[in-house]
Amino acid sequence: MALYCQGFMAMIGTRRDQLAYTAREPSPAPDAAARRVRLWLVVLWTALALLVAATATLGFGYARFAAAISGREPAAVPRTDAIVVVTGGSQRVDDAIGLLGAERGSRLLISGVNEKTNREELARLNPSARDLLACCVDLDYRARNTIGNAIEARRWANAHGFRSLLVVTSNYHMPRVLAEFAHAMPRLRLVPHPVVTDQIDISGWWNRWSTAKVLVPEYGKYLAARLRSMVESDPETSRLSVIIGGRKPISAQPTEPVGTEQERRSQLKNARQDG
Repeated sequence: MALYCQGFMAMIGTRRDQLAYTAREPSPAPDAAARRVRLWLVVLWTALALLVAATATLGFGYARFAAAISGREPAAVPRTDAIVVVTGGSQRVDDAIGLLGAERGSRLLISGVNEKTNREELARLNPSARDLLACCVDLDYRARNTIGNAIEARRWANAHGFRSLLVVTSNYHMPRVLAEFAHAMPRLRLVPHPVVTDQIDISGWWNRWSTAKVLVPEYGKYLAARLRSMVESDPETSRLSVIIGGRKPISAQPTEPVGTEQERRSQLKNARQDG
C-alpha cells in the first residue's frame, strides 16, 4: 500500500512538472494566413482613409471653386492694352465688342472663331460695330481649345507688345481661362471680365443638377490645367497639352493677318503688284 501511494505521488509530481514546463513555453507564432488577413485589413483601412481624405479635399475644393465664380458682371471695368474674348457663346463676343467700343482696350482678339464665320458675318450680327470690326478686331481661327486660346493670345499680344489684357469669357469658364493664360503669359496683367447668362444659375451650385453638371466637369478641367502648369514649361511645345486636351491645341490654319483693315488692303495690293 505504501509503495502504491509513493508511485501515485510520483506520477502526480511528474504531471505537475510537465504542466509547469508547458506553461513556460512561448505561445506559437500566428500562422501565415492570419498575418495575411491582418495585412489586408491594414491596406483596406488605409485605402479607405485615403479615399475619404481625397473625397473631402476634392469636395472642399469644388465648393471653393463654385463659390468663387462671380454671379454678376463687373460694374466698373478698368482700361487695359487690349481685349481677348474666348468663343463659346454669342453673348461673349457681343460683350467684348461693347468693351472695345467703350475703349476698355485698343484692339480685340476673338479667339477660336469657327472657320465658317467671317468678318462680314460678325458685322451683320453687330451692325453698330461695323467700323470697329473693320479697324480694330482680329480673328483667330487656329485655337481648338482653351490651351490653344492661351497660345494664340500670347502670340497676338507679343506681336503688338501688349502688357495687359482684358479677358472675356463665361463666368464658369473664367477660372480655367485665367489659369491657362497665366501659364502661357506669366508676365502679362490679366483682368477678368466674366460674362453672366441666365442659362446657368451659379447661386444654386449646391442644389441644382443643371448647374452641377456644368461646374463639376469644369472643375476637373481646371484642376488638370493647374496641375499641368506645374510640370510643363510651355503649353505650345508640351505633349501633355495634347494628351489632356485630346488633340493639338492649335490647328495648322494660319490666323487672319494682324493689323488694321487699311494695312491689310495695302498688303494685298502690294502682293498683287509683286506677283
